[in-house]
Amino acid sequence: MDTRLTRTLASVTFVLAVLCGLAFIGTGVTHTLDDGAVCVQTDFWRNASLAPDSLPIGKGVKASSSATRLCQDSPSVGQRAADLGGELPWLLFASLALLLFSRLLKVVVRQGPFTDAVSQRLSVLGWFVAVGTPLAGLAVGWSQSWLVGSMAPVAGSGAKLSGPMVLVLAGLAAVIMGKIMREGVRMREDLEGTI
Repeated sequence: MDTRLTRTLASVTFVLAVLCGLAFIGTGVTHTLDDGAVCVQTDFWRNASLAPDSLPIGKGVKASSSATRLCQDSPSVGQRAADLGGELPWLLFASLALLLFSRLLKVVVRQGPFTDAVSQRLSVLGWFVAVGTPLAGLAVGWSQSWLVGSMAPVAGSGAKLSGPMVLVLAGLAAVIMGKIMREGVRMREDLEGTI
């Protein structure tokens, strides 16, 4: 096993985790301090043939000519928070997933790839990805849905899941691989004990 490559990969993933964490904090701070308009994309009127001035939208809301983009010039605190909910969950998820992956690689470098600690960390990473992906997607979907509903009450619909749901399968695969590795480690220890 090439430990130098694994060390480098562990360092790169740690730096990426820190950068995602800083982006999370920076996005939160800049959006909180921003006093500009809040905009949201909606597909509610995508196939409708409505004149922009006949749209049932809230006071102070501007709609694009296709009525798929709504902007509120003087957003409420709730609207600003919902706008943040469209970005922050994925940044937090990415930062934590990369941090867990970096910690996994550090254990691989220290103890080798086929140890109980590696299988446990792989399972933790897998569960985090498998559960965190739909949770982050629901948070983003709910935030965007609420934001659309606050600007155009007719268009407000239930939260929809957004994001790369294929990550759930990758997370479950990591959980399964962690369990397989744990069994392999146990079998190796049993074999070493009998020899």
